Amino acid sequence: MDLFESTERTGRGVPEPGPNAPLAVRMRPRELDEVVGQSHLLTDGSPLRRLVGDSAPATSVILWGPPGTGKTTLAYMVAGSRRFVELSAVTAGIKDVRGVIEDSKRRIATGERETVLFVDEIHRFTRTQQDALLPAVENRWVTLIGATTENPSFSVVGPLLSRSLLLTLQPLASEDLGALLDRAVEDDRGLAGKVGLAPEARDHMLRVAGADARKALTLLEAVADAALAAGTEPGESVPVITAELTERAMDSALVAYDKSGDQHYDVISAFIKSVRGSDVDAALHYLARMVVAGEDPRFLARRLVILAAEDIGMADPQALVIAQAAADAVNFIGMPEGRIPLAEATTYLATAPKSNRSYVAIDAAIADVRAGKAGVVPEHLRDAHYSGAKSIGHGEGYQYSHDADGGVAHQEYLPEALRGSRYYTPTEFGFERTVTDRLSRIREMLGRD
Repeated sequence: MDLFESTERTGRGVPEPGPNAPLAVRMRPRELDEVVGQSHLLTDGSPLRRLVGDSAPATSVILWGPPGTGKTTLAYMVAGSRRFVELSAVTAGIKDVRGVIEDSKRRIATGERETVLFVDEIHRFTRTQQDALLPAVENRWVTLIGATTENPSFSVVGPLLSRSLLLTLQPLASEDLGALLDRAVEDDRGLAGKVGLAPEARDHMLRVAGADARKALTLLEAVADAALAAGTEPGESVPVITAELTERAMDSALVAYDKSGDQHYDVISAFIKSVRGSDVDAALHYLARMVVAGEDPRFLARRLVILAAEDIGMADPQALVIAQAAADAVNFIGMPEGRIPLAEATTYLATAPKSNRSYVAIDAAIADVRAGKAGVVPEHLRDAHYSGAKSIGHGEGYQYSHDADGGVAHQEYLPEALRGSRYYTPTEFGFERTVTDRLSRIREMLGRD
């Protein structure tokens, strides 16, 4: 069954795979008691258990969890014996959705139960496409099961989410994945004991798979094929999957990172917070994860520019220059060499003194403006260059700063309604220590103290 095409099935629960199906498909749990992990969803009387069975209520469901945690399998189980139509949001459009809905309405009119519509990667549907599902869900013309790797609070429209039961799947623990590997090695549906699995190889697969059951079983199948091709060693009854064979059979350890999903936001968040927290080693680790995963280097460069202004600011004004230079360099030379200026900028920013006072200052000023605290521009600061401006008092009394002692004229610049307001308060860190002393003298000369 291809998740990237529309499919239709009428049957009971998880479909029976063919003998040539991938190992991950053959080992798909057939009932809830075979599901590993997700203990929070599988307790007696839980909402999920109440949804499984022919007498279960027709409740629409959103399944949210990382890849390889069992979302598709649970969708099959919830559907039970009802007609099951599967769409992928990657390729399906409103026409496909409406076609399923209209067909289900016709079947209901002839006495059949409503169709279960499974939408994989529902977060990829636009708001308009998701809105098209609302009448069908509201009137129970279909039972919707949506699967998503992204937080539904941000990726699924509110009206659709409020009409569905949200079930959150957790990443699988190493013990869960280990149990799956062991079951796949021995079970008749899997490798049927034709190979052995050395503990070191098992541990390596678990590390590479992360929390993804599908990836773990796919890796096992690939390495098992290599072991069977290599044959048995002296003293072995069956070929054994060793750590050395595992290393050779796998191209590389894939980083657990989804450029469009929650991992994207989690890793970039950790990167930003590590730079802000001055932990250069952690910052470089998260940068490496994103580089290896193929993250857009321009995205990384933009984040560094923002970090330089937001979290370092006037404590080291050179940080913004370094970050912008790194962004220009990445755009100029591309990858993989672009990783080097990105690393240099990351190192500089992480080890630089920190200040968010410029960021805080502009947000405070914006808050006052939005609250209506603006007032008129003082007369002496208004434009006096156009004809007739001086006759109405524009520019009158303005003092040219370069003619004043110390280059600072004693005059008011803020509107009357905001006199005395202070938005920028420098820290004692880095260059801002110098700014603190200078600003104190400036404000005294302006008559602010």
